[in-house]
Amino acid sequence: VVTPKNASKTTTGATGAAGVSGGPPIMPLASPLMGKKKKPFLGMPAPLGYVPGLGRGATGFTTRSDIGPARDANDPVDDRHAPPGKRTVGDQMKKNQDDDDEDLNDTNYDEFNGYAGSLFSSGPYEKDDEEADAIYAALDKRMDERRKERRELREKEEIEKYRMERPKIQQQFSDLKRKLAEVSEEEWLSIPEVGDARNKRQRNPRYEKLTPVPDSFFSKHLQSGENHTTVDPLQGLGGLNTPYPGSMTPGLMTPGTGELDMRKIGQARNTLMDMRLSQVSDSVSGQTVVDPKGYLTDLNSMIPTHGGDISDIKKARLLLKSVRETNPHHPPAWIASARLEEVTGKLQVARNLIMKGTEMCPKSEDVWLEAARLQPGDTAKAVVAQAVRHLPQSVRIYIRAAELETDIRAKKRVLRKALENVSKSVRLWKTAVELEEPEDARIMLSRAVECCPTSVELWLALARLETYENARRVLNKARENIPTDRHIWITAAKLEEANGNTQMVDKIIDRAITSLRANGVEINREQWIQDAEECDKAGSVATCQAVIRAVIGIGIEEEDRKHTWMEDADSCVAHGALECARAIYAHALQVFPSKKSVWLRAAYFEKNHGTRESLEALLQRAVAHCPKAEVLWLMGAKSKWLADDVPAARSILALAFQANPNSEEIWLAAVKLESENNEYERARRLLAKARSSAPTARVFMKSVKLEWVLGNIEAAQELCTEALKHYEDFPKLWMMRGQIEEQCESMDKAREAYNQGLKKCPHSVPLWLLLSHLEESVGQLTRARAILEKARLKNPQSPELWLESVRLEFRAGLKNIANTLMAKALQECPNSGLLLLLWIGPSYSKIHSAVFLEGRPQRKTKSVDALKKCEHDPHVLLAVAKLFWSERKITKAREWFLRTVKIEPDLGDAWALFYKFELQHGTEEQQEEVRKRCENAEPRHGELWCAESKHVLNWQKKTGEILAQVASKIKNTF
Repeated sequence: VVTPKNASKTTTGATGAAGVSGGPPIMPLASPLMGKKKKPFLGMPAPLGYVPGLGRGATGFTTRSDIGPARDANDPVDDRHAPPGKRTVGDQMKKNQDDDDEDLNDTNYDEFNGYAGSLFSSGPYEKDDEEADAIYAALDKRMDERRKERRELREKEEIEKYRMERPKIQQQFSDLKRKLAEVSEEEWLSIPEVGDARNKRQRNPRYEKLTPVPDSFFSKHLQSGENHTTVDPLQGLGGLNTPYPGSMTPGLMTPGTGELDMRKIGQARNTLMDMRLSQVSDSVSGQTVVDPKGYLTDLNSMIPTHGGDISDIKKARLLLKSVRETNPHHPPAWIASARLEEVTGKLQVARNLIMKGTEMCPKSEDVWLEAARLQPGDTAKAVVAQAVRHLPQSVRIYIRAAELETDIRAKKRVLRKALENVSKSVRLWKTAVELEEPEDARIMLSRAVECCPTSVELWLALARLETYENARRVLNKARENIPTDRHIWITAAKLEEANGNTQMVDKIIDRAITSLRANGVEINREQWIQDAEECDKAGSVATCQAVIRAVIGIGIEEEDRKHTWMEDADSCVAHGALECARAIYAHALQVFPSKKSVWLRAAYFEKNHGTRESLEALLQRAVAHCPKAEVLWLMGAKSKWLADDVPAARSILALAFQANPNSEEIWLAAVKLESENNEYERARRLLAKARSSAPTARVFMKSVKLEWVLGNIEAAQELCTEALKHYEDFPKLWMMRGQIEEQCESMDKAREAYNQGLKKCPHSVPLWLLLSHLEESVGQLTRARAILEKARLKNPQSPELWLESVRLEFRAGLKNIANTLMAKALQECPNSGLLLLLWIGPSYSKIHSAVFLEGRPQRKTKSVDALKKCEHDPHVLLAVAKLFWSERKITKAREWFLRTVKIEPDLGDAWALFYKFELQHGTEEQQEEVRKRCENAEPRHGELWCAESKHVLNWQKKTGEILAQVASKIKNTF
């Protein structure tokens, strides 16, 4: 026997071992047969599927030692992680047998071919099988091509024959369709309409109506002996066998009678509902859908509104009935039942229920009041009278009885009867006093304070009705009875002030603080300040100021006094209590007489809310305590100037010179005073003196400006040249020099001035803008663009430069480049209000043409994005206001304009746009209000505003005139 191992080693019989692996042939050993003719197959590869020795039966076999021992069907397989059903040897063998079984299903059988599938599908698909399939496919293709023409011809003939035998409907009526051209309009209209061929049931479907069985049905069948009705346990109740009314279940019928117990029926229905809700609650993958307990609880508390579901009303009525029967002495059950019937329109049933409730709950105020509410007039009075007999101490019932009376005398009689029974009720006394005349009210109040000595309201009401002397005695008695109430003391102080005894006010307030502390009362500073504000609003100024002086310093640390008092003053101003704020400032100035900031706050308060005399008096005190505070001197001089008292203003400035020699602000204020009053020579002398004694860049600038506006161009140029020798790094001098040259139409000299200025001041953005405008005005657009690019390199993140670059491209008609620049600008300056203003809406400057960077659909979205980035930027708020203006939403636009000028009152462009808006859509009062507010704000910034206010021709114009001029130059661009 030759095994595969030793078979490969044998050399006899030309075993062809070389063909086993398909490798190169093994050369035979030297033998006598070498000289014979060589076989032709030697050295050639073995054919496919060749097995050496198979022809003579010399094949190898496998022994048990090669494959291992036999295994039982229940032995586990080697794979530890095999899925269920494949974990034993038997499972694996069964699976293999199932795979080998042929599908013998009827759907897989054909009469000609038999069962589908190949007989040799279980065998391996080898190369010779693939070759055979290719040959058969080629034969089929060849045979199909030979018969294709004949087959297609035969199919065409069959189709034509079929169409001849069974023509289409279109072909059948083709001749009739041709004749339709001959039909006249009358014949066409005479053709009858096609009726509905459906039967009556199909034409008029009647939906199935399901009506719940009433309780009378069960009662009728119960009396007739039909008591076999039960619940089928298979009808979705999960095996629940709950008997229905009418069945022989003990407890549903009252013993000895044939009547139903409706309460038991309600309990059974609730049980069924509870079971159904329990089944529904876990029907969706274990998640609770309905809370049955909460649902039933809601039913108990449900009072349906009028017009609600009638089933809900019946359920609520049944549940409330159950509550009444379970606990008949529970007042809310009767009230709820009556209100339910009232809502459903059954008023008489509601009245009967509530009257029965008064019988069951005679000691309940609420039930009696509800009964009085539901009953008509006379019956309600009888109900209230009955309630008084049961509850003689009830204040609410007496009040209701008085309300039911229509005659004043009857009301008084009822209330006096009530006061006989309940003499200690403050509410009854107050109601009775309100109905009396002043004299009778005083008598009743004197009795009321005896019965209710702890009521502050009654004591104060009596004091108001008494004379001065009697009121003092009444308040003294009140203090004895109620030593812990502050209102009595404050009323006493107001009494003294009202009778001209103002020197007693401070004493009373001081004694009040001392007495209240002695009686253990904590002095609450905030409450006392609120009382002072109420006194201020009532006109008791002295009492208000006394209270502020007494409590303003209580409970405050020494280092926090100034900050806290300023906040208190602002709070009083916000509440409209101006005298309180004035008293706080006066006290703060006594404590901090040398604090410049406190004097300034007080001065601004007097400027906004006081008179000119009070402001000037305060400023005189202020400069006496703070002589080095220049702003206080200037405010005093300006106040005199606005009052057309120029000599007084000059005298104040002279005193300011003495206190602050060589002060630039005072020099310039004096120059402005003289120039505004057309005293140009005095202004020149002052400026010359200032240049010699206090030479500063601003003094030189004002000197140049004065000569420029007066038309002395040569003097202005000489002064400018002299100033630049000393202050060459002051950009405004270079700007003025260039603008003067532009005015003289010397463009080359102006360009040279701007260029020299930029060498000294490369970070001055206005200088770059002026040079760019100059180049653009002479037609050098490329040079202007290069200047702006260079400026952006020198001054990164400058929104003004980016804005001018975008405008330059728009004016040149290059909108695409402008949009690209705007995108870059927003990346570099994402929070710039100037850029967002142009991004959202139209620009309104006279320097450039009006443009919209975004169309109407995108503007709202862009405005929302801009507000998220810069919520409090005035330019963004102004853009939103213009957006509403363009959409003709007048109210919203006005609100956003007001918000803008409130956040930034110094922005002149906002005031101009607001004034323009009011000129178009507002009244004369609204226009005047905007103008006055603008004059008080005195704006100094804004592109349009500065272009007009700083123009040499407008140097003497007031704020109101500039406002009107700027508004007139604004054109609606939407």
